[in-house]
Amino acid sequence: MRNVLAIDLGGTKCSAAVVDRRGLIVSRRMVPVDVSSSLAPVQQILRIAKELAAPSKPKDAFAAVAIAVPGLVRPTGTVWAPNLPGWVRMPLSARLKHTLAMPVFVESDRNAAVLGECWRGAAKGKSDVIVLMIGTGIGAGILSGGRIVRGAHELSGCAGWLTVTREVVPATQSIGELESLAAGPAIVRAVQQRLRDGGEGSLSRSDTSQITTQEIASAARRGDQLARDIFARAGRFLGLGIANIVSLFDPQVVVLGGGMAAAADLYLESLRSAMLERAQPLAAKRVKLVVSKLRDRANLLGCARLAWDGSRRGI
Repeated sequence: MRNVLAIDLGGTKCSAAVVDRRGLIVSRRMVPVDVSSSLAPVQQILRIAKELAAPSKPKDAFAAVAIAVPGLVRPTGTVWAPNLPGWVRMPLSARLKHTLAMPVFVESDRNAAVLGECWRGAAKGKSDVIVLMIGTGIGAGILSGGRIVRGAHELSGCAGWLTVTREVVPATQSIGELESLAAGPAIVRAVQQRLRDGGEGSLSRSDTSQITTQEIASAARRGDQLARDIFARAGRFLGLGIANIVSLFDPQVVVLGGGMAAAADLYLESLRSAMLERAQPLAAKRVKLVVSKLRDRANLLGCARLAWDGSRRGI
């Protein structure tokens, strides 16, 4: 029995997995993304497909392939991905289908995440779900009435652009207000600024120019008050953003995913408090707020579900 090939193409790394009908990962591969040219990531995907299919050919080993991309996928099948050079109108599906000679499906990473969580994750079996992906950026996969919400221009889910404060936030016009206040890089910037302003703690002994979110999280768990304050502040902003989403969509479940989900223990309390404070009261009381257990498998499993559904329909 053939499996499907799922690929999660990010701005810095490319993950791939062979997945069976039950959602079990049979084999997996991860490589840094080659950004030396616009075609380099496409060629990487083709190489990975051949490697994971060996000794068979990809068209014999896989029923279909699906790829999650860090941007938007137009109805025409072209991809805009700002973190990949030259990907303004990349005809990814057409290029791969021509070479692989099998069904190829392309989806935005945020939509892949919500499909993965609804298939094998924290939102299994639910029809109204928000997956908030918090990492270098912030995006949301939205499932409403069992259907993905895409918007007129495939831009639904740009949660990093939510407005959550009356403050003037310098980076708002380039990356969005919530993202500039609560994503991973925002945590790092906030700590660096506090230390420049004379804040004290274990992190003041580090090279602040090289500090990472993981180091800040470790310091917070050791009791560093400055680090704990920064995470609590970010959690409040995230909670205000989620309050808006809950009030608009009345979901059954909100799943926190992405790289920052690993530090959810440091901001979940302040996030939940802010959400309950500002969201529509009845919706806020009924929504379930959970942290993803799939982590970096959510996009891959979402792609696998997309591939299985598409191949079953004979697309």
